[in-house]
Amino acid sequence: MTIRAVLFDFSGTLFRLEADESWATDLVTAQGRPFDEAESAEILDRMTTPVHQAVQFDAHHQHAWGQRDLDPAKHREVYREVLRQSGVEGDPARRLYARMVDPSLWTPYPDTGKVLEALSGNGIPVAVVSNIPFDIRPAFLDHDWDRYVDVYALSFELGAVKPDPPIFEWTLDRLGIPPEDALMVGDSRENDGAATALGCAYEWVDPAPTADRRTGLLDALARHDVL
Repeated sequence: MTIRAVLFDFSGTLFRLEADESWATDLVTAQGRPFDEAESAEILDRMTTPVHQAVQFDAHHQHAWGQRDLDPAKHREVYREVLRQSGVEGDPARRLYARMVDPSLWTPYPDTGKVLEALSGNGIPVAVVSNIPFDIRPAFLDHDWDRYVDVYALSFELGAVKPDPPIFEWTLDRLGIPPEDALMVGDSRENDGAATALGCAYEWVDPAPTADRRTGLLDALARHDVL
């Protein structure tokens, strides 16, 4: 197989939402009590691991959870419920959620820029295919990497989510590449790996903290002789 295009997931693949010390500085309960270190870590984990359902929902919020990557309002509603059940309400909840959906606060993996630049230099088009309820383009603009991305397939814009075929089909159509000539790279075997049903190749990457995964993307592409 000759790879003529590469599709990347966003969260846990090219970028990762990571909480630094400042995230917990004003994290207090509805009664104004600061959370201890363990409590803060648990809350931040619930917010920064968006594919994991960390709390039990009622029927209304369970439906919103299932629709969260298609509808920004439902995403906000369901994560505000996660925070409420975690003891965070009012202004602290609003500020914490706002940080979660700010693409400029997401951290790129160390080899993200190298990979995107190298693919562009070799004439291999790139698509970012993401289940996400907000515009992630500013994350690439902040690093001057938007020039390396040919197609953004974002679930809330398309009305389709991975692992359903339409989001992959739309992307491949925009790239003008048949599935058998494309490689999908992502951290979810269920969602991203579904591209193989269309005929794409797939390579899994570990959604580890960015400090712990230095060359995951480079290694993934090397296994397919792309770079």
